[in-house]
Amino acid sequence: SFSIIFLILPLSAYAKDNPSIVKGTWVTCFSEKKVLYSKKSAIELIKSCKKSGIDEIYLQLYRGGKSYYDTKMYSKANYEGMLKSAGVDTIDVILKEAKRCDIKVFAWINVLSVGKARKVDIVEKFGEDILTKDQYLRSPMRTEDINELDKYYLRDEQLFLEPGDPRVAGYMVSVIGEIITRYPDLAGVHLDYVRYPYPVPFLPRSSFNKFGLTYGYARENISRFREKTGLDPMKMNYDNENSLLWDNWKRDQVTELVGKLAKAMKNKSPGMVISCAVIPSAETAFSAAFQDWPGWLENGVVDYVVLMNYTKNNQLAKEITRSSLAHRGKGKVYIGIGNFLMKDDPKVLSEQERIVESLNPDGIAYFSYDFL
Repeated sequence: SFSIIFLILPLSAYAKDNPSIVKGTWVTCFSEKKVLYSKKSAIELIKSCKKSGIDEIYLQLYRGGKSYYDTKMYSKANYEGMLKSAGVDTIDVILKEAKRCDIKVFAWINVLSVGKARKVDIVEKFGEDILTKDQYLRSPMRTEDINELDKYYLRDEQLFLEPGDPRVAGYMVSVIGEIITRYPDLAGVHLDYVRYPYPVPFLPRSSFNKFGLTYGYARENISRFREKTGLDPMKMNYDNENSLLWDNWKRDQVTELVGKLAKAMKNKSPGMVISCAVIPSAETAFSAAFQDWPGWLENGVVDYVVLMNYTKNNQLAKEITRSSLAHRGKGKVYIGIGNFLMKDDPKVLSEQERIVESLNPDGIAYFSYDFL
């Protein structure tokens, strides 16, 4: 068994001060509160969110290349586990209860991350060429193909699909289409991991690629870039001009992927809303992750973004929030607060909420529900 602890003070203390600021929370498919695996926990989710002033729930239904919903197209193992444990489709329960309480529920989808396992539907269907690689043709996984470079750069702990491979977009359009068809009461789709992986430290641009690691070197992406420009990223001189072409190309692949997913959703369900969880620093997102979320907002590609601004440093939270709000464009900017970092320090959380709310973002989201 597990105890359910609510830090009501931080949420309730400010929820009514500025009702124009939407409040949201992420609910992972591995939530300690077993939301997807217990009817009682599914109902408790909505009760807790209602009590805490939460308006939006980002419910994780696709993670690590695996489906956590009633799929007819892909592996049903996880969904069957949910049904066996709960006796009902808990997503249906959540949507019914949320509608009654006027809470919006979004399908949270991890787009490009497939976790640590290669045995997932999309990789088994298309082969490992669908995965992105660095300029040395290694995966982003720090435990694979270890060499001298790994003394100086910290790679990721998961594999990523190649956004520059059109098969990825086609596959993910099918995933989203199936979800919103099966669960029409969803308010929309919340995309996550729509970016390239990047190491620590990261490179500001590809002209420095001999001094670090950068991704996008999957076969199909290289082939398409070569077809368009006549340049081969594996052989070309990374002068300023070529580097700019390559970096812009990769950034465009991510943007086009987001655009295709958004368009497919809107065509099928025009009333649904699309949002993205994004790297909080716009410059880092643009240069290192090739995630041009300010451009997405400026051009109306997405309805809003949620910054994963997870920090206990309240001055940093303030600076990032303030700078991000200049990028609203045609959309909205929500600030994600890492309440999991402050589970033992509610005063810091309360102060961070006060600071962020004083800057008047369009919304605040908490990662995660387990720590509300």
